[in-house]
Order: sequence, then structure tokens, then C-alpha cells
Amino acid sequence: MAAVEMVMPKMGESVMEGTVLSWLKNVGETIEEDESILEVATDKVDTEIPATHAGVLKEILAQEGDVIEVGKPIAIIETDGEGAGASNGAPSAEVQQDPVEKAEEILETAIATTSSSNGNGIPRISESGRFYSPLVRSIAKEENISTTELDSLTGSGKEGRVTKNDILAYVKTRKVSGSQVGVPVTQAPPAVHQPAPVAVSGQDEIIEMDRMRKMIAERMVASKHISPHVTSFVEADVSKVVTWRNKVKEPFKAREGESLTFTPILIEAIVKAIKDFPMINVQVDGDKIVKKAAINIGMATALPSGNLIVPVIHNADQLSLLGITKKVNDLARRARENQLKPDELQGGTYTVSNVGSFGNVMGTPIIMQPQVAIMALGAIQKKPSVVETPEGDLIGIRSKMFLSHSYDHRVVDGALGGMFVRKVADYLEAFDLERTV
Repeated sequence: MAAVEMVMPKMGESVMEGTVLSWLKNVGETIEEDESILEVATDKVDTEIPATHAGVLKEILAQEGDVIEVGKPIAIIETDGEGAGASNGAPSAEVQQDPVEKAEEILETAIATTSSSNGNGIPRISESGRFYSPLVRSIAKEENISTTELDSLTGSGKEGRVTKNDILAYVKTRKVSGSQVGVPVTQAPPAVHQPAPVAVSGQDEIIEMDRMRKMIAERMVASKHISPHVTSFVEADVSKVVTWRNKVKEPFKAREGESLTFTPILIEAIVKAIKDFPMINVQVDGDKIVKKAAINIGMATALPSGNLIVPVIHNADQLSLLGITKKVNDLARRARENQLKPDELQGGTYTVSNVGSFGNVMGTPIIMQPQVAIMALGAIQKKPSVVETPEGDLIGIRSKMFLSHSYDHRVVDGALGGMFVRKVADYLEAFDLERTV
């Protein structure tokens, strides 16, 4: 028999840690290779983690609620093999360990975790009772962030704990506001705005926010703080789009076995406009503008729980309308079934929110950081409109919708933001009624 360490796997390009939500197997139970044994949450998605080896779950090293870095051990599996090994190239660990080495390891761990500060006045547990991980304290030391500043941050981790992503987002904000890396902050940190007290009566129901709702709240507040939002509106005549879709939707469903909605048609127009105005497809890194080569469209998707998730259509400019349609339907379905992979929730360069699906005519969406723009698609409505003809102007019934374009005024001015949304409308209004899909 041999003992094999199972480590926290890498679950995406920028995912460096995961929170153990629940163990699906108990110590002593037999497990098969690739059988799901625990559920892990990252800042991107919740996912089940399969066993790396077949055998018996000998020991659980990471408890529910623990935040574990990628590559760190989470369990020990007892296998039938002759030698011990570890998944993902990590060094193996025998269950049996020399008592002296074990004692030294425990002592070193105790010293590291009970240290009063990281050399920059950052305690492991602040006077407010807040816990800071060694990784967060290390970053705080490197960036000269005080305990007062850390205590003012809203954490997205378990029980409001400040995570690596939280402190890195704060560092980026400090850079934008003029603070330099390695230079102590001389001015007082921004005041923490406390919410107004809420009066609760005996008849009121108190609902605890789930982890995803807390994360959404944190990111939306952060986005408003980071980006000065401006919104431009255009009303587009989509009569041709409506006529064409009504003509092809039934043959399309019979042929492909799925629906053709308006969303992929609108995304196609946005992709075309991005190619005309590539400075919409940028991100801000301090005082630098990163012009993204890929056009990756995020599509805000409502979940049955009422929360929101944003799967990404990667390289949307390389897909046909049929390809975009397939992607939209697949991602939306798997989002509702909680089957998205971490990589499918990152890398977006522009986001679309279809508020029209809820009957809303327009909206002022909040930018998904680090992107600089987002478009809300309003409901399509029939309206009386002036129609220009060779015989003169007439009143006719047209299908129209509002496009609401929110953008980051740090790098996108009104001219660019307005011309972009107008270009999207132009593509929709010039839709080819004879095209095939």
C-alpha cells in the first residue's frame, strides 16, 4: 500500500486558490480515479474536483471553508501501488514521517502562523478581529499597506476575509489614484462609508447572502469605484432582424435542434463594431492601456437562484452566426445547470447584458472589470415611426430597441463611446434579409 498526496488542482489561468465547500466522500471510503470527491469554489465558479488516484480516502487535509492555494495538499489517498506519488507533478508524501521532522514541521508552522505581524505592522488577526492570511500580509508588506487600510477593505472570502484578488484590486486602485508601489502612503486612507442602520421588526425576514451574492456585491461596488461610468443610448430599428429571424427560426430549429434567439444576432453586430473601433476592446493597467488582440464576449446570464454569472464566448470574431448561436445556447444552458468550467468564465474583453429578456426597455449596466465597456440590450417593441420612402415620409409600424452603452471615461470619451453604439445600431438596421445561417 502507498499513500499519495492529492493537491489543489489549477482551475483556470488566473485562479490561484480555491475554497473547500464540501467533501463528497468521507475518510475510509473507497474512491475511484476521476470520481468527484469534493466541491471547491473559486472567484470564477463552483466545481467538483475528481480524485487523482483510485484507493481509499485516508486523510482529509483541507477542511470545509479552508482557502487553499493551487498545488497545496488537500487529501491523502491510500492506493494499491508500490510507490507513493503526487498528482500534477507535486512531490509525494508518505503518511509515516520521522517524529523529529514532524515536530520541527509543527513548530515551524506554529511560528509562522502565530507571528504577530509581517514586519510592516500587519498582524495575523487585527484588533478588529479580522484574520489575514500570510499571502495577503506579504502583499501588504510589499505594497506598504497599513492595517487600517486592510481593515477598510470589503473581503470577498469566507466570512468577509480579504483574499489575494481583493488586495491586488486595491493595489491597482492605489496606483490609479497616484500612489506608487514601494512608496509609503502619507495621506490618510479613504474614509470607510458605513451603511445606514437597518431597523428590523419581528415580522421581517432576514436572509443571509450566499457566497456568490457577496462576491457580486463586492465587484459591483469596486467597479463603480474604479471606473467613472458614462452611458450613451441609441434606439435602433431592428425590423429587418425581426423579419429575418421570424422567417428562419422554425427551419433552423428543425435542422439544428435548438432555438435561434436575438442574442447571437446582436452579439454578431457588436463584434463587427469592435473590429471597427478596437479601442473599445481595451483594459487599463495603471497608467497603461492594454489593447486586447482577442475579442472575447461575456454574456451576463441570470441563474435560477437569482444570482448573475458571465460566461465568455472566446474569439467571437472567428465564429459565424451559427457558431455564435451554438455557443450562446450551450453556455446559457450549462450556466443554469452549474456546469461551466473555470476557463469559460474568464478572459472577457467586452460584455453584453440582455435586459430585454426581462421586459426592460433599457438599462445602465455596470462594467465588468478590467474591461472598459458593457452594453445592455433592451426589449424589442413595435412602435409607430416615420419611414422615409421615395414618395415621401410615411408613418409605419417598426420594431425598435434601445442599446445602452456604459463605458469607462478614463479611457473612453463620449465620441468613441457614442460612435461605437451607433455603429452597432447601423449593422442591425442594415441586416441582410437574404442571408443564410
